[in-house]
Amino acid sequence: MTPTQPAKPNIVTPATPADATVTGRLAMVRGAIAATCAAAGRDSGAVTLVAVSKTHPAEAVEEALANGQRVFGENRVQEAKGKFPELKGRFPDLELHLIGPLQTNKVKDAVALFDVIQTLDRPKLAEALAEEMAKSGRRPRCLIEVNTGEEPQKAGIAPAEVESFLADCRDRLGLPVTGLMCIPPVDEEPAMHFALLSDMARRLGLAEVSMGMSGDYETAIRFGATHVRVGTAIFGSRPYPAA
Repeated sequence: MTPTQPAKPNIVTPATPADATVTGRLAMVRGAIAATCAAAGRDSGAVTLVAVSKTHPAEAVEEALANGQRVFGENRVQEAKGKFPELKGRFPDLELHLIGPLQTNKVKDAVALFDVIQTLDRPKLAEALAEEMAKSGRRPRCLIEVNTGEEPQKAGIAPAEVESFLADCRDRLGLPVTGLMCIPPVDEEPAMHFALLSDMARRLGLAEVSMGMSGDYETAIRFGATHVRVGTAIFGSRPYPAA
């Protein structure tokens, strides 16, 4: 007699948690932005989510694009050159922001590829950008990076020098400066830095204020951020290459 074979158990593959996919995490960040704006009495449409895709592959960007995300941030010109030209060809409304330091020898490529340069942080760079924009005819918007903590090791314009630097960028060089950006010191409460930047932008008549990242973007929104730069909360931990 043939022995009875035990019935195969029904194996149910658990659904992937929402916070394990770009799609799910993007939805959660959008929800948090909307809730924070509502609590602050702000229109959620006044806050632009810059999805920071540095070190993440084009496939992750494509998943965000499939969910309607159109504004992305990259730290390095070379990495962006390898990832975004083809995507921008397929998604003409894609807007790319440079949010990392820009060397003057990369200015030509940066002006050609990026729509916004958030890290205008010194006079030499301003000169190089003005020269390249005049040559190429492309005029990406520029945000002045403000060193709100006046940290000697960090790039950016000191708060006391922002007004004169802005005037030089606009009046002499003709740069399209539309706002300010900051990265608060890691060991200080970010709220006071966000308040400083927002007040400075208002006083100077600048419409764009880029501040807040994955850990503090809700605080930044409460202090008037128009752009928040969110990477890990959307794309997960960065896949750094092995040493």
